[in-house]
Amino acid sequence: MSKKAFLSANEATAYGVLLSRPHVVAAYPITPQTTLVEKLADFEASGEADFKYMMVESEHSALAAAQGASLMGARTFTASSSQGLLYMCEMLSYVSGARNPIVMADVNRSTSIPWNIYGDQRDALAMRDSGWIMIFVESGQEALDMIIQSYKLAEDPEVMTPVMVNLDGFTLSHTYDLVEIPDQGLVDKFLPPFKTINKFDMENPQTLCQTVGPDFHTEVRVTQQAAFEVAKRKIVEIDSEYGKMFGRSYGGLVEEYRTEDADYVLVAMGSVVGTMRMCVDMLREKGEKVGMIKVRSLRPFPKEYFVSLRNRFKSMGVISRDISFGYEGTLFTEIKAAMLCSSTKYVNYIAGIGGRDIHKNMINGFFEELKEIANGKETAEVKFAGLRWEYGN
Repeated sequence: MSKKAFLSANEATAYGVLLSRPHVVAAYPITPQTTLVEKLADFEASGEADFKYMMVESEHSALAAAQGASLMGARTFTASSSQGLLYMCEMLSYVSGARNPIVMADVNRSTSIPWNIYGDQRDALAMRDSGWIMIFVESGQEALDMIIQSYKLAEDPEVMTPVMVNLDGFTLSHTYDLVEIPDQGLVDKFLPPFKTINKFDMENPQTLCQTVGPDFHTEVRVTQQAAFEVAKRKIVEIDSEYGKMFGRSYGGLVEEYRTEDADYVLVAMGSVVGTMRMCVDMLREKGEKVGMIKVRSLRPFPKEYFVSLRNRFKSMGVISRDISFGYEGTLFTEIKAAMLCSSTKYVNYIAGIGGRDIHKNMINGFFEELKEIANGKETAEVKFAGLRWEYGN
């Protein structure tokens, strides 16, 4: 039977890993990811898990060890954050290019300098083009459930692509909530044992991680791109299947909330979505036609979905917890490109950088401005929200 426990999102993620029955966990601690891998070490030490926990000397080594284990046919897991994820950068493309279906949790944190241990999404978004499927979760429950779903997705023979599950540092990683831990037997029915031909096998020798010259390199990249196109469909199918078995599903690539008759909407990824829901409900009670869109999958990006929205709303705000320096927020760039030639008016709110709160008053202010823009007010396309001199703190 399933059970409920009061867990941080890091602990919930660790339970998701435990239930997925990996063979190898290789990780190096870094704030705010540390308690996640400590929990996994506790599982091994107590005998609750039968995976091998590998203590390595760096984040680069952690992913290298995970890849080596995957190449031997093992289901593997690793985790990182911030500078640690950047240190893994070389290995990210090795793993994705070799089509090793590793699952990783990235506990999102700002990158240095200036040094900052608090959460934004700059670490993951800097790795956007590394060839990993990238999912952003809203809660500890979603983190647990998405780890299990991610193994089924990554290991699908038509996908065979690593998955990075992103959860906001501190806002989720160190915040406790009531989480349902599924029954192991039911998880085993949903997620069968890992089987792959993409491994070293003395009975079936093959070349792995090969060198490819100009004549075939493009063809290899095309096969990777094709897997991401398949993943768009698989993410939706797997989420639906999970919902039928466990009673929880998350919309697949995106989730809409109270958008059916909305004139203006906010779009975001991660934990801020929970606060946005509350604001939407409060404004709806006042008769405001507001709505919210939660983007779960940045890669593959739900391009077709956003194309379908081109003229649906009068105005749209996108909350970005990163800056692509010299341009704008990464999520805003993606959405604006998909909605090219739309009649919708856009604003990119750069917010929550370095762990700064995105509070209800701020979100309500975004909606108020979007309403004014929908009624003809001109505004800057990119805005930095929560500046010290703006709020007088």
